[in-house]
Amino acid sequence: MTREAACALAIGGLDPGGGAGLAADLRGFAAAGAFGCMAVALSTIQSTSGLRAVNIVPASRLEEQAAEVLLHQRVRAIKLGALGSASSVRAVGRILAGAPGVPAVVDTPMLPTRGAARLLTTRAIDVLRREILPRTTLLTVNANEAQTLVCHRVQSQADARAAALELIESGPRAVLVKGGHLNDVDAVDTLVTGGRTFELRARRLRVRPVHGAGCVLASLIAGRLAVRPQERVDANTLVAAVRWAKRVHHAALSHPWDVGGALVVLVPTGAPRRGLTPRSRTPERMRDGSRPAARPR
Repeated sequence: MTREAACALAIGGLDPGGGAGLAADLRGFAAAGAFGCMAVALSTIQSTSGLRAVNIVPASRLEEQAAEVLLHQRVRAIKLGALGSASSVRAVGRILAGAPGVPAVVDTPMLPTRGAARLLTTRAIDVLRREILPRTTLLTVNANEAQTLVCHRVQSQADARAAALELIESGPRAVLVKGGHLNDVDAVDTLVTGGRTFELRARRLRVRPVHGAGCVLASLIAGRLAVRPQERVDANTLVAAVRWAKRVHHAALSHPWDVGGALVVLVPTGAPRRGLTPRSRTPERMRDGSRPAARPR
């Protein structure tokens, strides 16, 4: 018996070591129950010991890859990763403009955990602000990436909240500033969407430096959005998908895989279920005092 599956399309970089980039995206999609597709924006020479070099795919070839998948397959979410150049960012802007009904989760890796090569050029950052952010359903950034985009320091939870509120003015429907690089006792992610601010708290873990952690979290969210039962992605659906992804991501962080090299990698093992809004036992408190969206179990 044939099973009908929803697809999630990753657009980003090819990591031959498998820890980050498109390989990590496919693991995240699978954990969420979505079928993973990909369009290669750049290829790299890297492993879990670091990034050595970046080779950018021509923008026209990138567009052709994505257009083919979007035309013929059931793509219900798009996840953006490393894009490399300004021309690639413009190409992705055109891809998103041609698929306005498909939610886009935008991760913005600029520099690798280890290595000197850039994953997004300085020139491309301004293009990303103009061409990508206004078409973004959810922007996910760590403290360093948020700091680059808002042009002021992001070192505390208060800084993260201010940065998220500033970034939401750039056009995304939602912004998630991740707390792993902040100086707080717990790892607190700040999510802004629908005029509300959520603080998603998790126990800070003592682990070796992780390769591809941001890729995995963003792809878990995108995969969860791809398998949503309803057509429209509203604020409640988005918040629930982020909560689910954070729990799965934290569980993977608790048991990372050592595959050799200096960095460990994540292999998420989600238990996807239909629907994104079952009741929550411990809802987070929102700044406006209202009840947040329910957390999927």
